[in-house]
Amino acid sequence: MKRKVILACSICGSRNYTTSKHASKQPERLKMQKYCKTCHQHTLHRETK
Repeated sequence: MKRKVILACSICGSRNYTTSKHASKQPERLKMQKYCKTCHQHTLHRETK
């Protein structure tokens, strides 16, 4: 079962991206390097609740 998740910047906290993941195959939270439009740099984005 795929679940929609929201990724937020770890520096400024803005929620920039959405993606999906398999909840049963990946129980831990996602962490991805993405470009933040607010910070104007590539930062770590983490899955929010």
